[in-house]
Amino acid sequence: MKLFEIGTVESSLKDPASAPLQGHEGSPEAWLVFDGRLAEALDGIQEGDEVLVLTWLDRARRDILRVHPRGDPANPEQGVFNTRSPDRPNPIGLHRVEVVSVEGTRLRVRNLEALDGTPIVDVKPVLNGY
Repeated sequence: MKLFEIGTVESSLKDPASAPLQGHEGSPEAWLVFDGRLAEALDGIQEGDEVLVLTWLDRARRDILRVHPRGDPANPEQGVFNTRSPDRPNPIGLHRVEVVSVEGTRLRVRNLEALDGTPIVDVKPVLNGY
């Protein structure tokens, strides 16, 4: 299996401790900056679209299998596959974001809780009705 970075996140979020747990919980607007060789792949994405961004959570721990959901010890511990924890065997992030603007190979988005420098591995449209 081969996976490669298609872009990176540019965000004012630098520290995992200060980042919201979910994008809709107060994340700042951010940029998705794509490799210029992939410009054609962005064709059709426009302001107002909702897209799913898949990231590689490069600062996550891969040896964690159980967590307290939302990092709250009051919540019973569960397996990571039943949570949105970034710590997991394959730390793939899934983010539903709204495109604010498109500038060449840069998409300005809202509702993204990913940290600055996070690698982007794919983008997919949100399909209404699913």
